[in-house]
Amino acid sequence: MTKRIQAKYKSDRRFGQNLWGRPKSPVNKRQYGPGQHGQRRKGKTSDFGLQLVAKQKLRMYYGNITEKQFRKTYEEAARRKGNTAENLIGLLESRLDAFIYRSKFAPTPFSARQLVNHGHVKVNGRRVTIASYLVKVGDVIEMREKAKAMALVLEAVQSGERDTPDYIEVDPKGMTARYQRVPVLADVPYAVQMEPNLVVEYYAS
Repeated sequence: MTKRIQAKYKSDRRFGQNLWGRPKSPVNKRQYGPGQHGQRRKGKTSDFGLQLVAKQKLRMYYGNITEKQFRKTYEEAARRKGNTAENLIGLLESRLDAFIYRSKFAPTPFSARQLVNHGHVKVNGRRVTIASYLVKVGDVIEMREKAKAMALVLEAVQSGERDTPDYIEVDPKGMTARYQRVPVLADVPYAVQMEPNLVVEYYAS
C-alpha cells in the first residue's frame, strides 16, 4: 500500500467521514479516529478548530494538494469579484486533475493527478502534464490513446459508484469531456458537507 493511499484512508478516519463516498473507506466500519487515542471522547471544538478542519478536509479532498498551493488558490479566489467561498470552489473544480476525476476518467483525485502528471491527458488537442492547470469554460479534455486502454481508466468510466455533474459534458466512448460552466458549491457532488465559508474565515483571520 502506498503512502498516498495510507494518507487517504487515515484522512477518512481522522475526519470521521467518507470524504469521497467510496465503498472501501474504513469509516464504513470504524467511525472513530486512527491511532490508540482514536476512540477518546472529543471535547468541544473551538471556532478556529472548526475552520482548520474545514480547510484540511477541502484540501485533502482534492488529492491532498500542498498548503502553499491551496493558500495560493484561496488568494486568487479572494482577488476575484464575487463571493470568495464560491470562487474558491470554482477554482478547485477547474483544476485539470479535479476535472479528470469529475469526468469519471479516474477513480480518485489521487489517480487523476497521476494520469495528468504522466502525460495521459490532452486539453484542446495539446498534452498537459500540470495537475493544477486551470481548465476554462469551453475547453475539451481528452484521454490519450494509451490511457484509453488502461484498466484503471476503463473501470472508472464504467463504474456506477458516482455520476458526472451537469457542468461537464462527457463522451464516455470517445473519452472526451467539455467544460460547460464553472460550478458553484451547490452544483458540486461532494460525498460530505464542505464549508468553504469556514476556509475563507480561516485565512482571513
